[in-house]
Amino acid sequence: MKVKRFFAQSMAEALKQVREQMGPDAVILSNRRVDGGVEIVTALDYDENMARQRLGDRAREATNGSKLAEMQAEQHRRLEQELGRSRDRIREVREKRASLGSGYAGAAGLLDEATLELEPEAAASAAPATAAAQASGRYSDELAQMRAEISSLRDLMGAPNPKVEPASPASNAVQQRLSERLQEFGLGLELANSLSRRHKGGRLEDGWKQSLKMLATGVKTARQEWLDEGGVYALVGPTGSGKTTTIGKLAARHVLRHGADSLALVTTDRYRVAAHEQLFVFGRILNVPVRVVDESHSLDDILDELSDRHLVLIDTAGLTSSDKGYQQQLSELARSHHRIRTHLVVSATSQPRIMKSVLHCYKMANLAGCVMTKIDEALTLGESLGFVMESGLPVAYYTDGQKIPEDLHHAEAVPLIRLAVERLRTLQQQQAVAEGA
Repeated sequence: MKVKRFFAQSMAEALKQVREQMGPDAVILSNRRVDGGVEIVTALDYDENMARQRLGDRAREATNGSKLAEMQAEQHRRLEQELGRSRDRIREVREKRASLGSGYAGAAGLLDEATLELEPEAAASAAPATAAAQASGRYSDELAQMRAEISSLRDLMGAPNPKVEPASPASNAVQQRLSERLQEFGLGLELANSLSRRHKGGRLEDGWKQSLKMLATGVKTARQEWLDEGGVYALVGPTGSGKTTTIGKLAARHVLRHGADSLALVTTDRYRVAAHEQLFVFGRILNVPVRVVDESHSLDDILDELSDRHLVLIDTAGLTSSDKGYQQQLSELARSHHRIRTHLVVSATSQPRIMKSVLHCYKMANLAGCVMTKIDEALTLGESLGFVMESGLPVAYYTDGQKIPEDLHHAEAVPLIRLAVERLRTLQQQQAVAEGA
């Protein structure tokens, strides 16, 4: 991943520099006004999963992709500041060498300023190895201090050990084949390549198992079921993603376990004609009250009245940022004085680009997790698992059919990975039969 900062007097001029030097595939991590103009931090081959690994424990603060990108940009700024200080330090040593004669030439020359003319990430990795290998002489203390400074840059970036031997052609071939299989699994190119590069050698099947384990580790799931934990939960997402049907399944299962007296349903969809009829049908069948948020009844007022209920499920309108009421609906959820745990409903049949767009559209609602729907209709599940891994949203439930409440399942990472592998195997068998026919 190549990260670079640009300065210009205007945003248009800065974007022009980005296009000329980084190309059309550059990702903008952050932009801000600075003295004399604007600053843009961009990246090529940006990988959110790799960025989280480089940030380490601090990545937990990144609740969404935008925050993660900003943290990555801030890390790059700090790195450049450290590199600037190291350049100044090296310049001082070179000046001492020039003034004291050739006796110091061998030791000081090892940290030529050209070392830090590389990209910051490369410099942070290459310079410590050079210094460690050759530092000696009468100014060893000063050089040791310089080595420590530059080594800290490598730690800051989480750069790999420069002494590691490069991968052999055989391992590269295995990595390529592993990446292709992961893409057949449904993962995006960047995530597939990121996982395959961690397989340093050995059989393809070993790398496949290792990648699946890393996926299982990266996919977060909710520890406890809503039905047992209780509270207020809201489902948001685009029209047709399965929000209302999922609420019906959750409500039916809760009534079977705990009875109808501790449950209530709420809808904020007052923008479409007869939009809440399906929810009222569920309410009548289950004998559960259904409340509608409108001009006369605010969301907080309704939740105040339902404070004695163990579980409250909130259905929302499937609005986009261009629809009337979009901002109002999400603001109601985000600003409520009740603890509303909002979950994004993601259809497994959606394209990865659409999933990311939906996440961007609804992230202002302070998302606590997600629900995966229509698992049974998707050819592969890697797209959904990749989205979950990259977004960091814990999966609470997934659905795989229309039966209420049978086709609702509490999410667990390992069973989800197994289900995805079975789905891939089924698809490959179907393709083999089709090719044979």
